[in-house]
Amino acid sequence: MPVPLVETASAKVNLTLRVLGRRADGYHELSSLVAFADSGDRLSLTPGGELTLTVGGSRAAQAGADADNLVLKAARALAARIPGLVAGTFQLDKELPVAAGLGGGSADAAAALRLLARASDLPPGDPRLYEAARATGADVPVCLDPRPRLMWGIGEKLSEPLNLPKLSAVLVNPGVALATKDVFAGWSQAAHPLPPFDLAALQKIRDREQLLQALARQANDLEAPAIKLAPAVGDLLAVLRTLAGCRLVRMSGSGATCFGIFDGIAEARSAADALCNKYPRGWVRACVLGGAA
Repeated sequence: MPVPLVETASAKVNLTLRVLGRRADGYHELSSLVAFADSGDRLSLTPGGELTLTVGGSRAAQAGADADNLVLKAARALAARIPGLVAGTFQLDKELPVAAGLGGGSADAAAALRLLARASDLPPGDPRLYEAARATGADVPVCLDPRPRLMWGIGEKLSEPLNLPKLSAVLVNPGVALATKDVFAGWSQAAHPLPPFDLAALQKIRDREQLLQALARQANDLEAPAIKLAPAVGDLLAVLRTLAGCRLVRMSGSGATCFGIFDGIAEARSAADALCNKYPRGWVRACVLGGAA
């Protein structure tokens, strides 16, 4: 039997998310600094045979119908571009919450593309991988090579990887699902004291304190509409701000997952223990944010 190939589909965290405007086609122009957690879903591929997917894990029930899964959509998009692509059986162990602002489905799709590339001896920089990623979803390209980056446009424009300091954090979803479409629908243009991150300025950041100060001057412009739809998000942000040693609090993506950044992983784990008790039906993880595991 072929040996399964394995990839981690790391949680994508929007350290900032600025909405710059709504385009004529209905999409929104964004600017976002993205980092990846050292935890996420697990995806394996056993090469050979027809393309299939089975889903397990603690969040399998939230993943929806297998036929609609982005893993299969990404695989079919790549197969359409590469005749004779090696397919096989995917096994997804779903641990990330769905509709949670962590890009879980996009991370799964990107992991599938990396696995197919390994099975077919494609180089990581093959442009067809990025074409398939763009065809699968707006957040899939940034997840394909999960390292910190600035992304803009509708998510299709990416900087080169950024050498940013790692951050100890706790991720918390209060057990609320938010549809991205609904959150964006509630967004309205509002003034912010600072423009989005300048790439040249980000490239000059060398230490953790510099990064925290820069992040504190930015925002997630979708927090207000998310809180209007789900007041639990606002309550969670308030709880995070009360935790000892928490340096920065923010919502990720379109929510409802929020994060707190701490001085070290021990403090983040201690906070996670307390939050597990407060949100027994939610999802809580202490992690390190930076490049993927």
